[in-house]
Amino acid sequence: MHRDLVIIGGGPAGLAAAIKAREEGIDDILVIERDIELGGILKQCIHNGFGLHIFGEQLTGPEYAQKFIDKLLELGIEYKCDTMVLNITDNKKVTAVNTKDGVIEIQAKAIILSMGCRERPRGALNIPGSRPAGIFTAGTAQRFVNMEGYKIGEKIVILGSGDIGLIMARRLTLEGSQVKMVLEIMPYSSGLKRNIVQCLDDFGIPLLLNHTVVNIHGKERVGGVTIAKVDANRKPIPETFRYVECDTLLLSVGLIPENELSKNAGIVLDKVTGGPRVNESMETSVEGIFACGNVVQVHDLVDNVTKESYLAGLGAAKYIKGTAGNGGREIETYGRNGVRYVVPQKIRLDDMDDEVNLFLRVDNIYKDVYLSVSDGGKTIYKVKKRIVAPGEMESVRLKKDSILNMENDKLFVELIR
Repeated sequence: MHRDLVIIGGGPAGLAAAIKAREEGIDDILVIERDIELGGILKQCIHNGFGLHIFGEQLTGPEYAQKFIDKLLELGIEYKCDTMVLNITDNKKVTAVNTKDGVIEIQAKAIILSMGCRERPRGALNIPGSRPAGIFTAGTAQRFVNMEGYKIGEKIVILGSGDIGLIMARRLTLEGSQVKMVLEIMPYSSGLKRNIVQCLDDFGIPLLLNHTVVNIHGKERVGGVTIAKVDANRKPIPETFRYVECDTLLLSVGLIPENELSKNAGIVLDKVTGGPRVNESMETSVEGIFACGNVVQVHDLVDNVTKESYLAGLGAAKYIKGTAGNGGREIETYGRNGVRYVVPQKIRLDDMDDEVNLFLRVDNIYKDVYLSVSDGGKTIYKVKKRIVAPGEMESVRLKKDSILNMENDKLFVELIR
């Protein structure tokens, strides 16, 4: 089977990329989704707050996803659900399987990766204790409560202050459970400020920074956890150990871009983001394979996922039609002095539009700083920031004219105090 464009993942990223590619003139598109329906993680995100930037209104996750599903159907874009992609190669061959077609082999002209991300499990945390029932990742709990209709526990402790954990603290409280506390090993929350206010402060749920779980108690079911304060090296302080009775422990300890397929294709991954290194068109290190959404970097706003996915759809369309530029001069982007990473990692001047949007995250909470972009000497962009935090993705929009006359091929994004 031959296809012009294969998109792996039918969540918000894949849907937006497919729609953009169709609007750019690509008719032969196949979206492959491993779940039984399109929409990705948004199907279980029944809270509102989605779509303010794209649609100018507050939508729930399912409402946001449905707008793109409806558009996909309107444009007649083909998709296969309940289909698992087993492998992709650097020459853009896709191997997938489902119960109807069996094993499918597709030779694509271009591929867009939009597999999203997965949660970091308990096994990555090395918390001592037995393996009783009642331990969930926050996303699994969200699915059980919002989609399956289960009540997962009565007395709940949440480890980690990621956005899903914060949102589930509110959701479980509304379901009648007692959320005793949210623990965060870092000195700052990894979630959005608005979620701390709306999901914890408004419900009187304490957030204990510099705290973690050091033991899980219980045989058949969780009976409690031992918590502790940590020192500057994130090591538990013995004299602060305290037992907390609970029957459920939720883990909201980070998301990891889903890149096993990317590795198989030999795509270069960024050591900080865990996702593919991409250029201004969201093309990876393998020509003709593009990536977008949480498979590239973990976003806090789905609106930014959509914008990024439009770039991938446009880039793939240009590649298929042979209208992409020759690349020309390449600029590498780097984060330093408080900036953990920058996406995209490469900018090809001949291929970029009139402007490029750089996404970045900082490594700590900083107040009253300047966010600066320079070539190592000449400052290209500078803006005052009252506060920046790791839980809030920052972005910088650069005009093409501002980087054309750079003295070298390195672009540094940093904080200046």
